[in-house]
Amino acid sequence: MFLGDEPPLFLLEIFLRTAIIYIYALVLLRWLGSRTIGQLSTIEFLLVIALGSAVGDAMFYPDVPLVHALLVITVVVLANKALDVLIANSTQAERAIDGVPEEAVRNGVICRPFMEGHTLSDSELFQQLRENGVSQLGEIEGAYLEADGALTVFKAKVPRPGLPIVPPWEIEPPEELRPGEVSEPVACRQCGTIGGSDSHACSYCGHDKWIRAKE
Repeated sequence: MFLGDEPPLFLLEIFLRTAIIYIYALVLLRWLGSRTIGQLSTIEFLLVIALGSAVGDAMFYPDVPLVHALLVITVVVLANKALDVLIANSTQAERAIDGVPEEAVRNGVICRPFMEGHTLSDSELFQQLRENGVSQLGEIEGAYLEADGALTVFKAKVPRPGLPIVPPWEIEPPEELRPGEVSEPVACRQCGTIGGSDSHACSYCGHDKWIRAKE
């Protein structure tokens, strides 16, 4: 029950296997991005899934020796502790492992690096903005996607006309306008930049589709 039928040298193989899988999983989680793990940090998320697997297998499968499971748990916890210490003492390590915040919206306009990074789709970004009580982008002074996947929104003291996101476009798609069709301001459908009624291509992102801006 405790050691199983494997030779003692197999314990070293377990140590190496666990370390390799842990590092590989960490790299994949960083590649997937912060929105995959929700409100947990990358290290916390990895600790949860690694310990869940190691603990569960030893509890339910009689052919898994307890010493092997205990060794896996120990390696995972020690690796987690080592990374915590590394993050606490190195800004570069913290950025590499936990990631950094991204600026999503500035002064009512979706930032071009954020659009090009494809961290969130438009519908996902608009959903999180609506959850923060935003009905149109002109209400926003700044919005930041934090390293843990949460969206922090700072509202402007004086809202300006902006790209409407209520009702959700999946329910009621916005009407696309041609230049000169309306006299009031229009908003770029892609980034939210406000243009005049004679606007053709957006001066910020180059997109050429416009919808009526919402006050």
